[in-house]
Amino acid sequence: MEKMKNTGGLNRGFTLIELMVAAGVVAILAAIAYPSYMAQMVKSRRASAETTLLDIAQRQQQYLLDVRGYAADVTTLKATVPSNVSTFYTVTIDPLPAGPPPTFTARAVPIAGTAQAGDVTLTIDNTGAKTPVGTW
Repeated sequence: MEKMKNTGGLNRGFTLIELMVAAGVVAILAAIAYPSYMAQMVKSRRASAETTLLDIAQRQQQYLLDVRGYAADVTTLKATVPSNVSTFYTVTIDPLPAGPPPTFTARAVPIAGTAQAGDVTLTIDNTGAKTPVGTW
């Protein structure tokens, strides 16, 4: 017969209480980390929309030099709105009356029902003024 090893009366493995404590710690960490992650994703998507608006504004200035007016839409500028922006924002150009001098406002409006729905509407105009001021 084989001798059984004496473990000193200690069982190897985890108890149910230890597993529940570990699961509770993981749940608390997830509850803290997930909202922070989502906030960072909103900021990242907003930054992409800001970059797109800046590109449109730059293209508008070049278009003004070439045609002596501003383009009425993104297609006229031969610009494309990236899919990571168009999924969450509607990007439009609002040319204002053609009276001297011509002007425009490009805006990115969050699409309802998406993760960006609660975000702000971003705008940039022909003077380079960006609104809302605190988010750019």
